[in-house]
Amino acid sequence: MLRRPLLAALALGLLSPTGFAPLNLWFVTLACLAVLLWLVHEAPTLKSALLRGWVFGIGHFTIGNNWIQHAFDYQDRMPPVLGYFAVLALALYLAVYPALAMGLAWRFSRSVAPGDGRPDLGFVLAAAAAWIVSEWLRGTLFTGYPWNPLAVLWLPTPVAQTAAWIGTYALSGIAVLAAGTLLLGATRRFVPLTVTAAAFVACFLLPASAPRPAAGAPHVRVVQPNLGQENVDDPDYPERAIEQLMQGSGQPGAVPRLVVWPEGMVNHYVEDDYPDPRFYRRGDPRWVRGKIAAILGPRDVALISGNALFFDSTGKLTGAGNSVWPLEPSGMLGQRYDKAHLVPYGEYLPMRGLLEPLGLSRLVMGDVDFVPGPGAATLNVPGFGKVGVQVCYEIVFSGQVVDRKNRPDLLFNPSNDAWFGTWGPPEHLAQARLRAIEEGLPVLRSTPTGISAVIDARGKVLGSVPASQQGAIEMPLPRPLPPTLFSRVGNWMVLLVAGVLLLLAVAIRRRAS
Repeated sequence: MLRRPLLAALALGLLSPTGFAPLNLWFVTLACLAVLLWLVHEAPTLKSALLRGWVFGIGHFTIGNNWIQHAFDYQDRMPPVLGYFAVLALALYLAVYPALAMGLAWRFSRSVAPGDGRPDLGFVLAAAAAWIVSEWLRGTLFTGYPWNPLAVLWLPTPVAQTAAWIGTYALSGIAVLAAGTLLLGATRRFVPLTVTAAAFVACFLLPASAPRPAAGAPHVRVVQPNLGQENVDDPDYPERAIEQLMQGSGQPGAVPRLVVWPEGMVNHYVEDDYPDPRFYRRGDPRWVRGKIAAILGPRDVALISGNALFFDSTGKLTGAGNSVWPLEPSGMLGQRYDKAHLVPYGEYLPMRGLLEPLGLSRLVMGDVDFVPGPGAATLNVPGFGKVGVQVCYEIVFSGQVVDRKNRPDLLFNPSNDAWFGTWGPPEHLAQARLRAIEEGLPVLRSTPTGISAVIDARGKVLGSVPASQQGAIEMPLPRPLPPTLFSRVGNWMVLLVAGVLLLLAVAIRRRAS
């Protein structure tokens, strides 16, 4: 028995995020989880098991979310040092979820026909089921924060393709199950370890390639201007941003092009008929749209991202939208998408009447809150089919990115990862790849400073522009796969897989009694 189990749990938690991008040492994370399960199994009381899971979570989420601190480097009204406290405060909360999972696993191991005192398959199955439920809760409660699910560990391996059937949260449970079988092997229970190894090898037989585009298929051009947050306050930034985006958009070719731009890079208002003309001081919206449309060929369409404004019946400004529009060569805007899953304290201030007097409005950019859109929607883009839009971190919410009544042909994910240091952008890209696998849809990611990418419907990155580089990707538009099982069932698979694992755990433990 370790003399300092809490210190060991903290060390394991600090080491475990190395399995995520950009390091991708997934086998290290599995080993950390295996030792955590042993620590929890050996805990003398439920309180100690919960505490070990919580301390592990503090280390895990502090390192995994270190990129959040960098956002404070660009916030003039808040000192950057507060970013470190924000990361720790968030980790103290998020750690509740692995604590819950480990507490449930410990309770199962003590309450259902105890075995010979060693960790057994029943305990491991119960831990996997509990982790699935706790991770789903983390992605749901209080608007949800599902960043870095354990499922992303599998992206370097063929196991990731099973997300098309069971989804991200259930695939995270499979990571705990795999870690648990390592523990069982270490305690000389070799049968579960052999079965897990065989299942891992079998995953190499899963399809790994998406259908190729037909000859003459439309192209997509993803633009990355490499303009960071440090440039935003420059007086000429709006004009410079549009100029660099237009330069990166290239020239019309022989086939239609879908030109996609990053989140929030159009700093001019592009909609007509706002009641207060002062909002148009940066330029008439018709002039702005015409300027952008001038780069398009007769069969091209651009997907542009900026802010919409909302007014009440008296003409008073009531809020803003983080919005995306298709722009046609005529300069006409198509159907607008408004971001639905907004970032609390980033795009709006929760409980504003209570928190604003405390000075916390300084956390929020701008003078008004963003207003959430109605949810996942599909835009009809002539010549290119149906496009689903998920703005920035909306893409990390498993099971919430597609309008299931109007399934799109692809997903567009404009984002601004310039806030988030070196770890945030690759972690964000990894989670977008999981959405592609789950839904069987290609994903187009365009960001100001990287990592921009074209992802096929199997989650493979077909082309990318590295971080901190200016560039563009142009290639045939990837094709979707038929609807996956997960795209039909959604996160009901979470309860189904967790329930099956728990029933197996009970059956195995009772059979052994």
